[in-house]
Amino acid sequence: MLDSTNAWIETLRFACEVQGVVSMRLARLAQGGPQAELEARLMVDEKLAAFADAEAAIAKALFAGEGLMVAAERAYAPIRRCVGANSSRLARATA
Repeated sequence: MLDSTNAWIETLRFACEVQGVVSMRLARLAQGGPQAELEARLMVDEKLAAFADAEAAIAKALFAGEGLMVAAERAYAPIRRCVGANSSRLARATA
């Protein structure tokens, strides 16, 4: 039961952090100018890199004979790191 509750709490925490990143990025894009262009480029580049890392983590886990849940957790890690880094970076930029 506790593992299930922890998973739900982590899901909620991650969803809130993602929403915060989306909001800060939209605000930055709405301002226009060179910062908006840079943010749009970063957004695409970071997503491609994070998803490539997630795909590699899934493949590595599955080829190692790990289960689907382990593979999913390994794939989640690079995306979680990327979102966390963006959240920190964008929060500093708006402060």
